[in-house]
Amino acid sequence: MNEDIVNLNFEQIKIGMKKKFTVTITESLVNEFSKLVGDFNPIHIDKKYAQTTKFGNRICHGMLLGSFFSKLVGTKLPGKNALYFSQSLNFKTPCFIGEEITVKGEIIEKSSLTKIIKIKTEIHNKEEKCIVNGFAKVILRE
Repeated sequence: MNEDIVNLNFEQIKIGMKKKFTVTITESLVNEFSKLVGDFNPIHIDKKYAQTTKFGNRICHGMLLGSFFSKLVGTKLPGKNALYFSQSLNFKTPCFIGEEITVKGEIIEKSSLTKIIKIKTEIHNKEEKCIVNGFAKVILRE
């Protein structure tokens, strides 16, 4: 909660700007997310069941991963004045409990007329394999 929040205005936003941060997906994060959204699918919460699947272990909710884009947009790129307009998500490969992930964003478009910026969003594991990708559109409030 004490993390600094970036406060970029529209003029400060440049095509090609990048931000990233890392997170470790813990058992606690997955369990708390299950409780928060009510998704108790056994692939996420039941180790014994998950071992019988093609993944061989519990996997993180895709939407938990996608929710880290909210932190990216709201605190890092562009930060305080961001208002989410849309986010596409492509789930490429599973993420397991204990994995460290890197959440990345890159400004790829900006419209002076609408004050909307487009951000390429990606999450990678330690092997640099893409787990989730998509595009965010963000309105920049003045």
